[in-house]
Amino acid sequence: MIRLSEHKNKELVLFFVELSFVFLSFLRIFDPYNATNMEKTIVIKCLNNGKQLSVPIGTSLIEAYELLQVEMRYPPVCARVNNKVEGLHYRIYHAKTIEFLDITSSSGKRCYTRTLFFVLCKAVEDLRPGTHVWIDIPVSNGYYVDLEFPVDVNALRQRMQEIIDADMPVRRFEVPTEEAIEMFDTKGDKVKAKLLRSTGKLYTIYYQIEHYVDFYYGSLLTRTSQLTLFGLEPYYDGLLLRIPTREDPSKLGEITKQDKMFEIFKEHHRWQKLLGVSNVGDFNEIVDKGQTNSIIQVSEALQEKKIAKIAFDIAARINPELLPERYRNDVETQPVKMVLIAGPSSSGKTTTCKRLSIQLLTNGIKPVPISLDDYFLDREATPKDETGDYDFESLYALNLPLLNEQLTALFDGKEVELPRYDFLQGKSVKSGKKLKLQDNEVLVVEGIHALNPELTASIPEEIKYRVYASALTTILLDDHNYIPTTDNRLLRRIVRDNNYRGVSAQETIRRWPSVRRGENKWIFPYQENADAMFNTAMLYELAVIRDYALALLEQVPENCAEYSEAYRLRKFLTYFKPVSMETLPPTSLLREFLGGSSYEY
Repeated sequence: MIRLSEHKNKELVLFFVELSFVFLSFLRIFDPYNATNMEKTIVIKCLNNGKQLSVPIGTSLIEAYELLQVEMRYPPVCARVNNKVEGLHYRIYHAKTIEFLDITSSSGKRCYTRTLFFVLCKAVEDLRPGTHVWIDIPVSNGYYVDLEFPVDVNALRQRMQEIIDADMPVRRFEVPTEEAIEMFDTKGDKVKAKLLRSTGKLYTIYYQIEHYVDFYYGSLLTRTSQLTLFGLEPYYDGLLLRIPTREDPSKLGEITKQDKMFEIFKEHHRWQKLLGVSNVGDFNEIVDKGQTNSIIQVSEALQEKKIAKIAFDIAARINPELLPERYRNDVETQPVKMVLIAGPSSSGKTTTCKRLSIQLLTNGIKPVPISLDDYFLDREATPKDETGDYDFESLYALNLPLLNEQLTALFDGKEVELPRYDFLQGKSVKSGKKLKLQDNEVLVVEGIHALNPELTASIPEEIKYRVYASALTTILLDDHNYIPTTDNRLLRRIVRDNNYRGVSAQETIRRWPSVRRGENKWIFPYQENADAMFNTAMLYELAVIRDYALALLEQVPENCAEYSEAYRLRKFLTYFKPVSMETLPPTSLLREFLGGSSYEY
């Protein structure tokens, strides 16, 4: 073995030290990512313009936007950072891929809307301190606002505009949850304190404008002046807060008549008040006390009672003798011969149809189902959408002349042979199934177009009874954080698609915007045509869906576009305490999505 002398060892060490300095000098000259200064700068990549830029650690997104010189049609309101949506307050401490979003994106619109809620609540506090505000029902292209004490709408609108014009900073704070709970308790906001106490989160983010603080479960704008347009109008016994449209942010959404839907929301709020469960904090408290069974049983009973009432209304029009004599003159003289059931995706139409059919039988009426799917046109005759794909959501994908011809024949007492659609071949074929209506029978037609007058244009209106079913989520996260009904339906669909169709959460999320566009075009414009509305959402359902959906959402890869929506939904679901599916009855509508139903689908 050869041994080096101590002198030789020192020379060797000095040699490697000098070599290290040469190597570091080389990096300083040639490393485009400034690797020798990693503690001071990081590299960000912008998807909007394809630029890469080295910026100081701790740079905020709004500062990065200015440095990157991004050109956008509308100013940014938030950004997707490594496929997670963040507010422009967010500071960058590691290498990130960034995409700036404006109000025309779904995330951007949510950010804008939450900030508008914040400004509204501050304006109410400025004008009448201590007044409780409930931001509640999404209705008429805006949001219904209920106030504990009346505030002059013109004065409130003016104060909101003053706050916006003053360009006040919207400050963001992240603190230990215990500190946030104490702050809201001291402020007298027991609802927010209860929600935060029930979540088990270590840290909480809250926002501040001047001295007014509030909690929102998503990101907000950085300054009030970024709110460029809003409206505030009297609406029933409250206010309607109007917001810009995504398609054209220079215009407010049109006020539409939605009286029937509004009344359904109010009806469910009355039920919730009786149960003492208005928000997620209330619900989580009940879960902790082990009292969820009673909430489930009452929710299911109320839903069944509503279905029974709809069935009785239909039966009474067919047989007025079911009514007390003093009410018989108020019933339509022409009896119902067809029940039409419509609703958006994952609204629970199928189970609603089955439960309504059972209730009709208990009233002596035999339901005869007809599937609109069997009236599809041959595939080559199907209309195409703007991308060139077949548009199976279109009303005109159905053979309307054949449908109306057969319905007319049936109501004239004739026999018809129903068609059958062969989905493998994409062709309509004869089914061999013949149908002739008897005196005590009523046709039941379920489908997304059922409320569209053009679907059954040849059939007299007086013999139709229309039912609109949708998951109109009524429980609030807290008094300033409503839960979108679309999120409820999307979570149902994610679970159902995986259970019954083998479709991943990523694919369901990818398709969802297309589904929503179809709903906006073909379903929502006709919902007020309904003779009866049925809310399929239940107080407890998101707590039951929670763990099933979380497991599926966690499988969405971080490197895909759908991850940001999956992450948002996961974050939202963690506010709920979980409830076991085992407590649900086999007839529960929720089992249409979760499985274990006593109905056949």
